[in-house]
Amino acid sequence: MPSTERRATLGRSVRLLSAFRKEQSDPDHFYGLMARDTVALLGSYTDLDGATVLDVGTGTGHFARELADAGARCTGVDHSVAELTSLGAPTPNAIAASALALPFRTGSVDVCFSSNVLEHVVRPWRMAGEMVRVTKPGGTVFLSFTNWLSPWGGHETSPWHYFGGERAARRYERRKGRPPKNLYGRSLHPVSVSAALAWAHGRDDVRVLDALPRYHPRWAEGIVRVPGLREIATWNLVLVLRKKGT
Repeated sequence: MPSTERRATLGRSVRLLSAFRKEQSDPDHFYGLMARDTVALLGSYTDLDGATVLDVGTGTGHFARELADAGARCTGVDHSVAELTSLGAPTPNAIAASALALPFRTGSVDVCFSSNVLEHVVRPWRMAGEMVRVTKPGGTVFLSFTNWLSPWGGHETSPWHYFGGERAARRYERRKGRPPKNLYGRSLHPVSVSAALAWAHGRDDVRVLDALPRYHPRWAEGIVRVPGLREIATWNLVLVLRKKGT
């Protein structure tokens, strides 16, 4: 168990879940808090000081900046130039490329990291496989995503996604006068905890170090082991993998 699990308190959970309410109105607060918390968790599995880290789906670079502050040599990848430049100049070492075909050599980074991107790609397990591919033997893969059946699975259309993604999107557009940023079937896809665990345990080139609900206190982490319940109660799954040596 990582040492920072002692930080996984109920107070931390309340702060993180409360921050969701400010994702749209104050994204710097939300993503800054998430980046600090997530990089601290990642640092409990591997030494980030001097490590080469690839941030897949880097977006505006909040996680990349926090990784750099932790001493990592970080490169960010995002498919959207508009996202990379939405706050002005992109973060250093950020490139536009597809997560489904990462433009890096096999076994070239110490850590491959991704936060809340998997549910936005049409072929999530291809992206996950690319993350494993570019990681060095002995390196770490950190993959976190919002599962579809969680209360926030529909993102801004939640909780109406429980009645169908397309129906939830139509309801959002009627009420807001514009379509949601995350369009079901185009930029938002249903990904399950069970599928993620099956993918990870089905690979012979990685060892699963941890699978835990990202925002929960330590005493609630066992829900990931309960079929059915985990799809609703996990909210966001973290997979931490160690790539096996060759």
